[in-house]
Amino acid sequence: MRLTQGRLATTDFAQTGGLRPIAAATRLLCGALLLCAAGVQAQTGSDARENAEAVLPTVKVKASRAGADDLPAAAPGGQVARGARLGLLGNVDVMDTPFNVSSYTAELIQDKQARSLADVLGADPSVRFTTSSGHPNENFRIRGFDVNQNDVAFNGMFGVLPLGHVPLEFVERVEVLKGPNALFSGMAPSGAVGGVINLVPKRAGDEPLNRASFSLLDSGQAGLALDLGRRFGERGQWGLRSNAAYSDGEGLIEGRKNKRELLSLALDLREGALHASADLYSVTESFRGGMPAMYWFSGAIPAAPKGSANQFPAAQGRQKSQGLVLRAEYQFTPRLAGFASAGLIKHDYSGFISGSHVRNLSPEGLSRTSATYAQLGHADNRALEAGLRLNLETGAVVHELVLQASQLNQEAGAASRSSSPFSTSIYQPTYTPMPAGPDSAPKTSENRLSSLALVDSLSMWGDSLRLTLGLRHQRVKTSNFAAATGALSGTPYDKSATTPALGLVFKPWGPDLAFYANYVEGLSKGDSVSKPTYAIDHTFAPYKTRQREAGIKWQRGGWTNTAALFQIDKPMLITLADKTPSDGGEKRVRGLEWNTSGALSPQLRLLGGAVYTRGTQTETGNPALNGLRAVGAPTLQANLGLDWDTPFAPGLSLSAHTTASSGQFVDAANTQRIPGWGVLELGARYRTRLDGRVLVLRLSASNVSNKAYYNGSFSDTTPIATLGAPRSVSASATLDF
Repeated sequence: MRLTQGRLATTDFAQTGGLRPIAAATRLLCGALLLCAAGVQAQTGSDARENAEAVLPTVKVKASRAGADDLPAAAPGGQVARGARLGLLGNVDVMDTPFNVSSYTAELIQDKQARSLADVLGADPSVRFTTSSGHPNENFRIRGFDVNQNDVAFNGMFGVLPLGHVPLEFVERVEVLKGPNALFSGMAPSGAVGGVINLVPKRAGDEPLNRASFSLLDSGQAGLALDLGRRFGERGQWGLRSNAAYSDGEGLIEGRKNKRELLSLALDLREGALHASADLYSVTESFRGGMPAMYWFSGAIPAAPKGSANQFPAAQGRQKSQGLVLRAEYQFTPRLAGFASAGLIKHDYSGFISGSHVRNLSPEGLSRTSATYAQLGHADNRALEAGLRLNLETGAVVHELVLQASQLNQEAGAASRSSSPFSTSIYQPTYTPMPAGPDSAPKTSENRLSSLALVDSLSMWGDSLRLTLGLRHQRVKTSNFAAATGALSGTPYDKSATTPALGLVFKPWGPDLAFYANYVEGLSKGDSVSKPTYAIDHTFAPYKTRQREAGIKWQRGGWTNTAALFQIDKPMLITLADKTPSDGGEKRVRGLEWNTSGALSPQLRLLGGAVYTRGTQTETGNPALNGLRAVGAPTLQANLGLDWDTPFAPGLSLSAHTTASSGQFVDAANTQRIPGWGVLELGARYRTRLDGRVLVLRLSASNVSNKAYYNGSFSDTTPIATLGAPRSVSASATLDF
C-alpha cells in the first residue's frame, strides 16, 4: 500500500490579513491534538514499542471476484479513480467508458477540506455551482444545463440521499458522468439532463480504522468528525463503517450561525457469491441570523456586494434527513448475477429554506419588493430497483447483458407564509423579521417514476472494440393536491417515453489510447398548461434531450487526459404569438472539453481542464431572440490545480488551484451580462507522526484576493445571479489513532 502525502494550500497571509486567525487556529489544533494523542491509548514504554515495531505484521492474502460494484482503484496521484459507476452497468474503467467521466476520491475530499459537494466539484471545469455559497440547497450546472440537489444519485439510485446539503463524511467517491443519460441512470427526479452526480458510500477496509478530525474556519466555526471502520468474522466477511460529525459557529455569511449533526452507519457482507450492504444515516442542519442570497436584476447589473454580505439577517431554518439504503448482489453462476436495492428517506424542513432572492434590483443595488418566507414541509421517498446481469459469448464477441427495473415514489407536502415587501440595499441590508411559520404542511404532490431498461455491452477483437447499445422505457406519473382542501388539483400527469443510447470505444493501439463516441438521450417531465394563462389546456409528453459526443482519451505514465466535442439539444416550453403553448422550443450547447488528471512525477500532481462552449437559443417563439446566446452558458470555463510534495521539507505538500469563468448573460434578450471572474486557492499540508500515529495538518485559503463577484446564473428563465464566496481560511488536523 502506498501512503500518499496530503495537500493543502498556503498564501502570503500577511498580505491577505489572515495571519491572526491562522496562528490562533494552528495553536488550537496543536493543543487539541496533543491532548488527544495523550489519551488515545496507554503506552507500555519506548522499549516495548520498538520491539513491537520490529515484528513484521501478518500478511493476509485474499482472493475475491471483481464485480460491477467493486470500488475501482485510485489513479496515480490519488485525486481521481481509474473507474466510475456507469449507472446500471456498475463500475467501469475510465478507458472503457464511452463518456467523459470523473471520479473524485476521499483523498481529494480530505485534502480540499471540502464541506460541500460544490467544494469537490470545483475541481471540474464543466461543473459550476448555481446557488450562493452556504445556501441550504446545492444546485449545479453541467455542460450548461441544470442539475438540482435532489437529482444526485447514491450508488446509482436516485431519491435516497439527504436533501439540501449532502454530508461528505460518509462519502468515498464523488463521480460525475457528463451529459444526459436516462438509459444508464433513469430519469432524474427533477429532470436534470446536464449530467449525473453519483456518490459512493464508504465501506470498512481490510485494516482497522480509527480517525479523528478537527476543523476550524477563521470565522469561528469549529467541527469534529470521527471515522471508524472494522471487519469481522473468520474471513473478515462482515464490515462496519461509522461516521459521526458535529460543527457549530459562524460561517461565511456575517452574523449567520450554522450547526450540523451527522451519524451514519454502513454494514457490508462479502460472503462468497453474495455481496450485500446497508447504509443508514441521520443528518440535521440548522442556521440562524442570516441567509445567502441570489440577486434578481431589473435593469443594468449593479456591482457585486462583498461575498459575506447578509441580505436576510433575521433568517433561520432547519432541515433533517433520515435514510436507509439496502443493496445486494448474488452471483448465481460465473455468468449470471442478480442485484436489488431498496431505499427510504424522510426529510423535514422549516424556516427560510428557499426563495432568498433580493428582487428587482436597480443599477444602484436597491430593491423595493424583497420578502422573507417562513416555510414548513416534508418529503418521503421510496426507491426500488432489481435486475439481472448476464455474461455470454457469441463467437468472438463477448456480451454483458443487463436488465433492470426501477421505481421511485415521492410524496411531498409544503406550506409557506411571506412577509410584506420591504426595501433594502445590497450594500446596506435592511433587517426585516420573518413571518410566523405555518402550523401544518399538507400533502401537495405525489410522483412515481418507473422504468425498464435493457443494455448490451459488446466486446470484440481482444477488447479493443467495445459497443454499448440500450433502451429504457420510462413512465412518469404526477398528481398535485390543493393545500387548503387536500383535493386533487388539475389533471394528473401520466406520460411515458422510450430513450435509446449508443456508445462506442475503440482502442486500436493498446489500452492507453481510446477513441469514443456516444449518442444518448435524457428525459424531463413535460409541462402542463391551462387556461386562462394559455389558449388551451394540455399536458406535453416528456422532453427528450439529445447529446452527440466524440472524444479521445489517452494515458501517459500516471497522466490521463480526455478531450471531447459535444452537442446537447434540450426542448423547452415556448408561447407562440396567439398564446398557444408549444414544446418546440430549444436550447443548444456545443462545446470542446478537456479534462486532465494524474501524477506528472512522483512529487507533482495535476487536476483540472477547460471547456469552451457556445450556448444558443435556437428556438424561442420570438424571432428576435432566436440565435442569441443561451442564459448561463459562459464561453470559457477553466480549472487548474497543482499539488507538490516539497523536497526541502519531507511530509510538506503545497498546492494551488485556480478557477475561472468568462462573462455570461442572465436574460434571454442578452441585455444583462455578469462579468467574468477568476479566484485562487492556496494551501499546505504537513504529514508527520505523533507518538507513532499518523497526523496530518492542513491549512488553506480560498478566494485569496477576497474578490466580490457574481459567479453564475441561477435560472434559465429569470435574470437571477448567484454570489461568489468570500475569502476564507480553513485549518484542520486529522489523527489516526
